[in-house]
Amino acid sequence: MKFAIVLATTLAYSAALPAFLPEWLSQPFSMNIAAQLGNEPRLIKLGPEEYKIVTESQKLKLRRSNIGFIDVTKQISVDDAVAQGLIGKPPSDSLYRNIVTFGSKQIHTLKDKIPTYNYPTATSFNKEVNALIEKINTDSMFQNLSKFTSFYTRYYKSQTGYESATWLHEQISALVEPVKDKVTITKVHHEGWDQFSIVVSIPGKVADKVVVGAHQDSINLLFPNLMKAPGADDDGSGTVTILEVLRLIIGDYSTEAFKPHNTLEFHFYSAEEGGLLGSVDVFSNYSRNGETVVGMLQQDMTGYTAGTIDAGIEPHIGLITDYTSVNLNNFLKLLVNTYNAIPYHESSCGYACSDHASALENGYPAAFLIEAEMKYTSKYIHSVMDTIDRIDWDHVKEHVKLTIAYAYELASAKHLH
Repeated sequence: MKFAIVLATTLAYSAALPAFLPEWLSQPFSMNIAAQLGNEPRLIKLGPEEYKIVTESQKLKLRRSNIGFIDVTKQISVDDAVAQGLIGKPPSDSLYRNIVTFGSKQIHTLKDKIPTYNYPTATSFNKEVNALIEKINTDSMFQNLSKFTSFYTRYYKSQTGYESATWLHEQISALVEPVKDKVTITKVHHEGWDQFSIVVSIPGKVADKVVVGAHQDSINLLFPNLMKAPGADDDGSGTVTILEVLRLIIGDYSTEAFKPHNTLEFHFYSAEEGGLLGSVDVFSNYSRNGETVVGMLQQDMTGYTAGTIDAGIEPHIGLITDYTSVNLNNFLKLLVNTYNAIPYHESSCGYACSDHASALENGYPAAFLIEAEMKYTSKYIHSVMDTIDRIDWDHVKEHVKLTIAYAYELASAKHLH
């Protein structure tokens, strides 16, 4: 979202700001901003081969300009990047052309190649998936998002960002309680901030992982640790989407109606807004440990339809086709055509626009679904106006349907190798 829009919408609430300020903001303004941003050098990737050294404040400027990046400082030190000649290295034109033409088949990652898998070419669990679709509870999702957006901000470096993660962990633990001896919930702690990522793992007959992801943090791009950031659409909507899918899947798993062949995981990432920090930690750890991920699906912004309605465009699911895995996208197209009441529209969002990029960077196939083509997505994100009243729950339900289908069909699929 353009900074001018963020500034205009945020200033509309500035007169009432003091009433919302938490106690921890009582320190002098300059001290607070300096503490939250810092000036230590960070290594980011702006493209498959484009590295740059920046400060935290420069990262924020990139976010304001709607430029996606991955902060890989923990994976590659600034000194090592300089020593390896990565800084200022001109990108390969042919590589970029291949990415645009062929998607992730040619993407340059921390690993050289992304494997391809034999994804199903027909659905096999229609009865089971449709039965779960009938149980989708939008009232429950509304209640969860109401609470999630009540935190002053879910900015990953803030106290309320930590508190929101703690609340989310409590909700997940309650859902998993009937099968807590079989299903694991892991808090993934990160160096440098308190908000943790959460990984829920439902074991299959094999260790190959099928991943569903969303990011739990929010941000106000004017002053991240100072201004309110409800983050209803970005990405509260995606968080409650996969939380609802987890609830439904656990119900079938507890009765042994769902018996996954592949291990199914639900990921709730911290610090996406800081440069995919939480998810790149998770997938870098998987890569170091030799884990296999056969598919990762990101749900980031699932609830805004006013953009399409105002433009006279049919409601649809946005299927991101750049910097994503072609074969996995084809599988998702099959699922939309089978289980959804609305179509998909292909779109693009640029490099590292959400956490699926962290999977790709570590050699894992990944896909990204969003509420619409990018040009019709919410213009209120990253501001005080990303509120729950703008969410279309019928549209969120369509994302839940598709995520159920993805989780059930792919976790149950055999012979993917």
